[in-house]
Amino acid sequence: MSARDAATRLFRELTGRDADGVWSAPGRANLIGEHTDYNDGFVMPFATPHRTYAAVGMRDDERIRVASTFAEAPVEAELSELESRFPIAAEQDAWAAYPLGVAWALRLAGARERGVDIAIASDVPVGAGLSSSAAIEGATASALNELWDAGLDRTALASIGRRAENEAVGAPTGIMDQMASMLGEADAALFLDCRSLEAQSIPLGMAEAGLAVLVIDTRVAHAHSTGGYRERRASCEKGAAIMGVAALRDLSPADLPRAREVMDDVTFRRVRHVVTENQRVLDTVRALREHGARATGNLLTASHASMRDDFEISVPELDTAVQSALDAGALGARMTGGGFGGAAIALVERDAVPAVADAVAAAFAAEGFAVPSVFAVCPSAGARRDA
Repeated sequence: MSARDAATRLFRELTGRDADGVWSAPGRANLIGEHTDYNDGFVMPFATPHRTYAAVGMRDDERIRVASTFAEAPVEAELSELESRFPIAAEQDAWAAYPLGVAWALRLAGARERGVDIAIASDVPVGAGLSSSAAIEGATASALNELWDAGLDRTALASIGRRAENEAVGAPTGIMDQMASMLGEADAALFLDCRSLEAQSIPLGMAEAGLAVLVIDTRVAHAHSTGGYRERRASCEKGAAIMGVAALRDLSPADLPRAREVMDDVTFRRVRHVVTENQRVLDTVRALREHGARATGNLLTASHASMRDDFEISVPELDTAVQSALDAGALGARMTGGGFGGAAIALVERDAVPAVADAVAAAFAAEGFAVPSVFAVCPSAGARRDA
């Protein structure tokens, strides 16, 4: 059964009627630009074909009820009392903070709320760094934006999702994931300035070039609300304060020698990753425009080395995924997402996808790691109403 059908069936089971509509939003993979978003920098994600579906119907009261195929029971609350529920303490109900947080943020934005039932199903891998959370937020925000007559554009809805994740869930993420999920386009990456929120769709031309993006889900789950992510963000804020700038976006590679002189080693290496990663995003945009996707491989691999050595957010499974893909002929490879687990991506010849996937699986087996999930993805469309 498809995730869309699962959402509509769950809604019928929950309410005894058909939903007023079904909305969906995709997960995302990040081509390049990691941990630059909350530093006001540049990122280049794309939406994946995997989607989260929300079947939604209006109620005749002021309550919101959310259910999902991956939770045992629905979660219900008065719309006027949502804020008092955050953060949701019960571990089994933690997922509900995402749709409830979106409803809360839309209320604060002035939407004319009414009671709703929401049934959610998804085929976005959870814990893989492919932003299953932003997909839930995007599907929920798209539905409530229409049903509550909020009239917000896609960029504003991405900001709603970010506020839900930051304040309702308690994860100190930037806005990249939500923007990719809302604004994604087929066969294109989103070049996003996270300070101005200016976004440009950059064609990738993967099919024409005979290339594919391979996702390697290590099955090592990660969570943005845990300490490692917060510590990296705090180091970045400390580095910006030392250098007297509003954000690390305001530094260039030419500033790094002075940064080395005035910072401790750990803070400097965190800063160096962000500064050089911003430059790699700009270089990737230029390479795509001037030479096509084949010219980006070395930049992807350099990005992984920076995350591994300077930002220290990789894990042995991610390093094995990247190295085994490169050894099997990938043009470039890097971990993608917040780190401490999740997935890697590899840019490979389309005809070589099976061989690279087999090589990665063999390398994981040799290391005694869990069997990875390896699959090709094509950049896809963003949030939409499906029915």
